[in-house]
Amino acid sequence: MRKIKFSVLALSVIFLFVACANNKKISFEKGEFKSWAETPPMGWNSWDCYGPTVEEHEVKANADYMAENLKEFGWEYIVVDIRWFVENDKAGGYNQHDPRYVIDEYGRYQPAVNRFPSAEKGKGFRELADYVHSKGLKFGIHIMRGIPKVAVENKLPIKGASGITADQIYSTELQCRWLRDNYTIVADKQGAQEYYNSIFDMYADWGVDFIKIDDIARPYHQAEIELIRNAIDQCGRPIVLSLSPGETPVEAAEHVKEHANMWRMVDDVWDKWTDITHLLNIAQKWYPHISPGTWPDCDMIPLGRISIRGERGEDRMTRLTRDEQYTLMTLFAIFKSPLMFGGDLPSNDDFTLSLLTNREVLKMHEEGTDVRQVFNEGGAIAISSRNQFTDEVYLALFNINEGDEVMEIKVNLKDLGLNGDCQVVEMWTNTDLGEVSNDFYSSIKPHASGLYKFTP
Repeated sequence: MRKIKFSVLALSVIFLFVACANNKKISFEKGEFKSWAETPPMGWNSWDCYGPTVEEHEVKANADYMAENLKEFGWEYIVVDIRWFVENDKAGGYNQHDPRYVIDEYGRYQPAVNRFPSAEKGKGFRELADYVHSKGLKFGIHIMRGIPKVAVENKLPIKGASGITADQIYSTELQCRWLRDNYTIVADKQGAQEYYNSIFDMYADWGVDFIKIDDIARPYHQAEIELIRNAIDQCGRPIVLSLSPGETPVEAAEHVKEHANMWRMVDDVWDKWTDITHLLNIAQKWYPHISPGTWPDCDMIPLGRISIRGERGEDRMTRLTRDEQYTLMTLFAIFKSPLMFGGDLPSNDDFTLSLLTNREVLKMHEEGTDVRQVFNEGGAIAISSRNQFTDEVYLALFNINEGDEVMEIKVNLKDLGLNGDCQVVEMWTNTDLGEVSNDFYSSIKPHASGLYKFTP
C-alpha cells in the first residue's frame, strides 16, 4: 500500500476546511504561522508601479500575467498596497489633500468602490480575492498600524468589545509621521485586542492570505505587533504577516521571529545603485536570523516598468543597468529574501521576465541554507549558501566599487566548506566553467556580480 505524507501546512489546511464545513472558528497554536511561509514568499505588489492609486482592473491584469507566466516558477501572491480605502487618492502628497475615506460602522476601512467595483454592497475584497484564487494564486493587502482617525472622531463602536468605542483605545503618541490616517492603539486598553480581532476576522472572511502592515517595524511597535499576531492566530485563516518599513532593529530579532513571517531590513528600495549597496551593508546583521517561516526582507524588486502612478519619478522602465539588475536579483535570491516584484507585470520585456524565471536561481532561493557572508573587503563581497538536499554550494560575488576597473575576485574552496575538485556552473547563463581546485577566480565589473554553483 502506498503511504501518503502530509506536511504540517497541508494538515492545517485540511483541519481548517473541516472546521469551516462545521461552521466553527479555529485558533492556531503559537508558532504555527511559521509553517505558512516555509520558503520565502514570492509575488507582486502594486506599490512601485501604482503607489496608492491601483484599481481593480490593474490588479486583475497582473494576476492574469502571473498565472500565465510565473505561477509555475513559484510566484503566487498578488498584493494590493497602500490606501485602497481612499476614493480620491493620488501619487504622493498624502497629507496635502482631503482624503475621502470609506469605512464601516465599526471603524474598519473598506475598499473604495470607484476603484474596486466588486466591493459594492459591503462585499469588501471577497470577489477580488476569489478572482485571484481562481487563478491558483493568493491574495494580499496593505494596512497601516493603528485605528483610523475618522473612527476616533466619530466615536465608532468596536465590534465585539461590549460598548467600547474607538476614542477609548487610541493615543496621538507615535502617530505615523508620513501618513496621518491612523492613531496608535494603546495595547493594554480594553477594546484594543478586540479591534485588531475585528479587522482580521473581516480580512479572513474576504479571503486574504497575506498582510503587509506599515509604520510598525521602525520604530519597533512591540505591543501592537503582539496584538496583530494574536488577531491572526484567532481569525481562523492562515495569513502571512509582513512588517514594514525597516530598518527593523536587530535587537528585536528574536521577538520579530516569534511574531512575523517577514520584516523589512531597510526603508524603500528603488532603482538606485546606492539602495543596493545599502542593502548589502545592512544584510550583514541579519544572516544569523534567516530561517524557515521567518525571513529578513530586502523590500520589493524595483525592476520592469515602475512609477506608472508611483511615488518616485516618472513612468519608466527601471533605471538600473542590466549588470545592476543581475546584482539586485542575485542578492535577493542568495539571501533568501521574500521576492515581491514591484513593476507592472504585463509591461515586462523579455529580459525582465528572464530574471524572474531562472529555474536554477529560484531553486537556490528555495532550497539554499546556511546563508553567510564569506568576506567583504575592498569593495569585493562574497556570499555563500548550500543546497540542503544536494549539498551543492552556491557563491555570489559582487564588485560594488565605482569606476570602470574590473576586479579579479578569488575565493578559496575551503572557505566554502569544499574539499577537492568541483564542477562550476555560472547560474544566470547556465554556462559550464569546468573543474576547479583550491581557488576559484572570477573577473567582475563594477556594479556587476557573478552567481555560481559548485558540485563536489
